[in-house]
Amino acid sequence: MIRFFLLLGYSQLMMYLQLTGKLDQFINTHYQYLATLSMILALFLALVQLYVWVKNDPKKVSHSHHEHHHHDHDHFMTGRQKFLAYCLLSLPLIVGFLFPTVSLDTTIVQAKGFQFPISKESVGDPEMNTQYLQPNTSIYFNKEDYQKQMAKLRKKYGSTGTVVVTDENYLEVMELIYNYPSEFTGRKIHYEGFIFNAPKNQGNFLFRFGIIHCVADSGVFGLRVLLPENTSVKNNQWFQVEGTIELDYYEHLQRDLPTVKVAKMTSISAPKNEYVYRSF
Repeated sequence: MIRFFLLLGYSQLMMYLQLTGKLDQFINTHYQYLATLSMILALFLALVQLYVWVKNDPKKVSHSHHEHHHHDHDHFMTGRQKFLAYCLLSLPLIVGFLFPTVSLDTTIVQAKGFQFPISKESVGDPEMNTQYLQPNTSIYFNKEDYQKQMAKLRKKYGSTGTVVVTDENYLEVMELIYNYPSEFTGRKIHYEGFIFNAPKNQGNFLFRFGIIHCVADSGVFGLRVLLPENTSVKNNQWFQVEGTIELDYYEHLQRDLPTVKVAKMTSISAPKNEYVYRSF
């Protein structure tokens, strides 16, 4: 019976996350269909467990058969082991239903600082690292396939004209700019994000939090911005900026960084969904 409630809980959790819009803070929204499939599968398995429980109701079977059935189960797992297993399986339900979800802001960047191209701090999986500035999808492809993908995107955005960055193309454009900065130098760019004032007068950045596949490979992505003189900005203020891409040496990281020399900036409200996602 416990299995029935656990599986039913997983099904309800997936439904809850989708109906409340909280799912997009855990996975790339392009994979939402997987959450729907898992919801349906969990519900189906829950009904199977309910059928098994009703069919094997102790009131409807003999005492000897019950003892034999009980003995078989104990042969594989003790009561303590089952208790621990059920506790572990319950944790995602407890976290999903009871713990609040919040959008990330510059506080996490200030707490961890940022490195380039990836941080030294693992996010739990030794194969995954928190990414900063540049989205890096090369880890998901072999070298040849990755180069083909980059070549296709370079052709898509050309070598001239204004680079218009939207929620849909944000991560792929940022990856291109960092991979091929010389090809974008001198081009106009139009994008939006929140301000991060790097500590110790290390400059300003305009960032978005992005998810490539799931929260395990999420990061903060964007460009350093050179603001007009006498411009005062605060962390987490949202702006829409227009400017020109330059290649500028950034002493803190001891390397050249693509930088936007801002010509125009407009204060905007934070979007309903502050995350951006990678399309494949």
